[in-house]
Amino acid sequence: MTPRRLRILCLSQLPPSPPGFGAQARIHGLMTQVAKRHDITAVALVDEEFDASECERAMREYCSDVALVENPGGRGGAAKRALQVRSLASLHSFERLLYSVPGLQETLDRILCNEPFDVVMVEFHYLAHYRLRQSPPGSQAPVLVLDTHEIAYDLARQMSGSGSSLARRLYGSLNWRKLRDEERAAFRAADGLCVCSLADEGRLLADVPSARTVVIPNAADVEYLQPRPSDPPPDGRTVVFFGHLSTFPNVDGVSFFLRDIWPRIAAARPGARCRIIGARPPSALRELAGPGVEIVGFVDDLRPDLAVATAIVVPLRVGSGTRLKIVEGMAMGKAIVSTTLGAEGIDAVPDRDILIADDPASFAASVIRLLDAPALAEKLGRSARQLAVDHYSWNAAAVALEAFLLRILATRDAPG
Repeated sequence: MTPRRLRILCLSQLPPSPPGFGAQARIHGLMTQVAKRHDITAVALVDEEFDASECERAMREYCSDVALVENPGGRGGAAKRALQVRSLASLHSFERLLYSVPGLQETLDRILCNEPFDVVMVEFHYLAHYRLRQSPPGSQAPVLVLDTHEIAYDLARQMSGSGSSLARRLYGSLNWRKLRDEERAAFRAADGLCVCSLADEGRLLADVPSARTVVIPNAADVEYLQPRPSDPPPDGRTVVFFGHLSTFPNVDGVSFFLRDIWPRIAAARPGARCRIIGARPPSALRELAGPGVEIVGFVDDLRPDLAVATAIVVPLRVGSGTRLKIVEGMAMGKAIVSTTLGAEGIDAVPDRDILIADDPASFAASVIRLLDAPALAEKLGRSARQLAVDHYSWNAAAVALEAFLLRILATRDAPG
């Protein structure tokens, strides 16, 4: 029997397409696959970081309808700092204030009250406080499913102690507790919760034991991201990190690598080089880029850069959820060196699919080991590629998501 065709409203604080970094890649990857079998309407906030016209064109390739709402508060600089100061006197977190946009509720009211939806899928918890259980007269209200991406308050808690000043640390300490209360309220209100890993599921259920959860792992487009005959071969000397460089976990991880790990590699292998690929690198990272280090910025197509690399490094010390950069590197058939936290939630076997190292000396030694043994790097890459194909494709993740949505709807519609 063919499953029913669902009408899904996907709500996000940022446009998912075209995907340029992790959060976008998860939404884009899942929704493009789900849209092959179901009808997607997308509603998203958009600010000056994005080209609204480009985003709408990309989203209409798989969505039945798209509504982008300008977020006037979504700018950086002085406006962001003013909102942070304002949040100190508020019962709500900075993030709640940032994403509270009157025009968004008006758009949701119009769409939800004119067309019946089976599911409202909310990305992260930041927009879960909007009125979402609405439907045209005489129709059932949609079920509410939250895709967590991460346990946001736990990530904010980890970051709160790393502020460069006492004022920043105090602000972070206050804000993560507000986030915790808001996020837990969103968890309790949802009909279903998607998490990226068993570790995040455990954290969530410790907060809300009654929650209905499913693990939908981060994944990769394994057809697009794969070794190609036209790509250059690994050059035996290049180490690559890739990821959005405006996020604290990535900036902290790259800083740790360049300050404490790379000098050991460069001293042992003077011919080695390091490429840091990612949008919006801060000046502090550029200042750490010594000999043999190149900070590239954003690239449209990662595949040639990953193909030439002997190793991909994921030196993360802070984070929640699972790292798309690892499953994407695995899909490309690359050898990866990661911290334990960086690889959390990914079912990779150390020394078969990935190398794990946490302190600077062992991390550097693992990278040097790969530079010295191309056969080992190739073997790890082949195993990693197979793991990605078998367990971390967006299609498989979307099938699991669809099954979860149908179970929730069946529970709602069951008699009595």
